[in-house]
Amino acid sequence: MVSLTRRYRFSAAHRLHNEALGPGENARLYGKCNNPHGHGHNYIVEVSVRGPIDAATGMLIDLGLLDRIVEQEILERFDHTHLNLDVPSFKGRVPTTENLCVEIFDLLRDKFDVKSGSARLEKVRLEETNSNFFEYLGPSPSPAEGAACEKR
Repeated sequence: MVSLTRRYRFSAAHRLHNEALGPGENARLYGKCNNPHGHGHNYIVEVSVRGPIDAATGMLIDLGLLDRIVEQEILERFDHTHLNLDVPSFKGRVPTTENLCVEIFDLLRDKFDVKSGSARLEKVRLEETNSNFFEYLGPSPSPAEGAACEKR
């Protein structure tokens, strides 16, 4: 088995705000990230796939195919958007980078098995700033294993 990780970039804005909370609680919880006009990030997303090396091609996956999948499913959907306003999956859902990381994984989860044959999505790593990144490896097999998204 081999793993391959490819890096992509997109820019998006968001406002961290929970409609179920009052203005004071949102301000306390999210601080400057609760700015009514939102704020933006230049995200770096790393997509890791895993599988056997194809004997005929010597590759895990065709990089062109990987790029097309990520372009169509992630970059076209999120680049130069305001996540709260432009992305239906974040209507009524706080667009934290944790939630965005999980959303990206969910959008890509079944795309590789079908199109590439043997490559499977292993994890998504989403860098929000030079200091914060998040990783998601998919749903935990059991509740005892806890959440798979890590903040570093």
